Amino acid sequence: MRKSSILVFLFFLASFSQVFGQIFTPTTWKSPVADKKEVNVGDEITLTFEAKIIDKWYLYSSDFDPDLGPMVTSFTFKANDSYELVGGITPVNPNKKYDDLWEGDITYFKKTGLFTQKVKVLSKNFKIQGTIVGQACSDIDGQCVPFEKDFSFSGLKVTGEDMAPVKKTEVKSVIESTVTDVEGEQEEGLLGFMLTAFLFGLTAIFTPCVFPMIPLTVSFFTKQKGGLGKALLYGFFIVLIYTLVGGILVPFTKDPGIANLISTHWLPNTIFFVVFIIFALSFFGLFEITLPSSVVNKMDRQSDRGGLFGIFFMALTLTLVSFSCTGPIVGSILIESIQGGSIKPVLGMAAFGLAFALPFTIFAAFPKLMDTMPKSGGWLNSVKVVLGFVELAFAFKFLSTIDLVLHWNLLDKDVMLSIWIATGSFLGLYLLGKIRLPHDYQPVEQIGVFRMLLALGVFTFVVYMIPGLFGAPVNVLSGILPPQTHHNFDMNKVVRDNIKTYGISAANASEGIGETVKYGELFELPHGLEGYFEYEQALEASKREGKPIFIDFTGHGCANCRRMEDLVWKNPEVLKRLQNDYIVLALYVDDRTELPESAWITAEYDGKVKTTIGQINQYIQFTKYNGNAQPYYIITDETGSLFTENGKEVLLPRGYDTSISGFVEFLDKGKQLYQNK
Repeated sequence: MRKSSILVFLFFLASFSQVFGQIFTPTTWKSPVADKKEVNVGDEITLTFEAKIIDKWYLYSSDFDPDLGPMVTSFTFKANDSYELVGGITPVNPNKKYDDLWEGDITYFKKTGLFTQKVKVLSKNFKIQGTIVGQACSDIDGQCVPFEKDFSFSGLKVTGEDMAPVKKTEVKSVIESTVTDVEGEQEEGLLGFMLTAFLFGLTAIFTPCVFPMIPLTVSFFTKQKGGLGKALLYGFFIVLIYTLVGGILVPFTKDPGIANLISTHWLPNTIFFVVFIIFALSFFGLFEITLPSSVVNKMDRQSDRGGLFGIFFMALTLTLVSFSCTGPIVGSILIESIQGGSIKPVLGMAAFGLAFALPFTIFAAFPKLMDTMPKSGGWLNSVKVVLGFVELAFAFKFLSTIDLVLHWNLLDKDVMLSIWIATGSFLGLYLLGKIRLPHDYQPVEQIGVFRMLLALGVFTFVVYMIPGLFGAPVNVLSGILPPQTHHNFDMNKVVRDNIKTYGISAANASEGIGETVKYGELFELPHGLEGYFEYEQALEASKREGKPIFIDFTGHGCANCRRMEDLVWKNPEVLKRLQNDYIVLALYVDDRTELPESAWITAEYDGKVKTTIGQINQYIQFTKYNGNAQPYYIITDETGSLFTENGKEVLLPRGYDTSISGFVEFLDKGKQLYQNK
């Protein structure tokens, strides 16, 4: 009897897994936890959200640009009078990598994902509710599973009188890629920024305002008793002064909202654009940016006092006197650093100051090295001009942000590349002595080896950018250039759009869709294919044309969906079959376009109302076809039913598999089953 019971149980379990085996969630979210158990009204708490991720899967974080493609994790909080959000959701130490497919940096979690949110308690009846929406993907087969998880928290002992209610609006805490708290920022990114600032500091040494002062300053210390110690102290004060300059910006970068404003709002980006243009024109010699002479003279007089104060004011005088050359460089570092977290300005300026102070301390310690220094000359002005071209190129990065935010569509990717190609070409010609600017008093009669190599590097980069004008990826400039969707002359898209007319099997291709495609303004099929994006409309087309339906459950953030399209769909044999033999239906499960209330669906399995295109499509995949991963390909008849034989499916759904022959066989079998039914 016992054995029979066990067999019955195992049979039931096996049957259950046959039906629901494809419905799984690779992430498990714990209830949010607060850092305090007892608080007063008006206190702030930090909620921690923890997700457990199964092995060989990863969860996308919340702090990269959602326009890249992958579905970022987002938190929606239902507003009520008992709390107020402070800042936004912050991911805790996510991994970061450059993704070749999306052409940008993405952040993600393995095994465990942590997010924190600061909250201000406004009432004794404290309660928080909301929803987490995101996507997890497999390292093995590339399948991606979107999820939606409700959460609630009320486990606090609150004392005190209720505060004034906050405005009841639904707050969505999605942190853009440009907003990065230093706690979640990757170490390698910060080190890269510090290295860049350090190199800028070294470059500033070779400017007309600084280089001639090195022998004068070093000789002053070497002639004094204890000169080496004083020179080291002098270098320390230089680093300290620049670090303090960076520290001034710290209060403006602690709040993620301010960082987001600086990164994305048109006004600060307009200011940055103008400032960079002014810096570039100054380096080109149109004018000089200098501090009032009265300030410089006053600091110089203070340096005569001697002792620690005298050395400090000597260092301060150097920073002021060299401002016309270092000011634009320092300004560039500060503008970049203020968008990246509270400690970034301090570390960036400390790295700059360290490099700037190095020659003064090294030559004071080893005076004989002074004999190896090159003589001052026209090459110092060339350094300024090169920096001017760099400032000019980066100025358009901020103008591009304005263009994207205000939807001007004037500074698209190909336009930006054209500007950079032209700027780089002019820089290369300048290095070769073909262009002269106001402060270049002598023509370049002979090109040195270093100058030649620098010109060669510049022209190499120019040539590298040129294919990008026609749609090729320019990975080095990812994150600086506008996204690929903002490209006016993308040859890949031109080819795809003309496949029906000039491409494979054009003569035998279908005449096209003779009706308005629902959601056609939102989505587009690859490789010139025509199809549908709404389930019921595709069923009607199948009945009308007598063709089976090829359903592609896909997503904007599904990397392997794009790989399947690029590696498999574009194959002539596959594309021919999709064009001629099928009604193609692409259902995006992660699209967040809100639908009118008449199209909403209440799901039986979770009781939630599905209000977006993505939620409706996910509901269809879940309830009709027992799946929730992408890519997910199925073939159905005109009623949306799978092909069965004796109650058993004879054509199983297909996931991520780049076998072209296997995909062709899948399509041929689907067509045959439809014709034989």
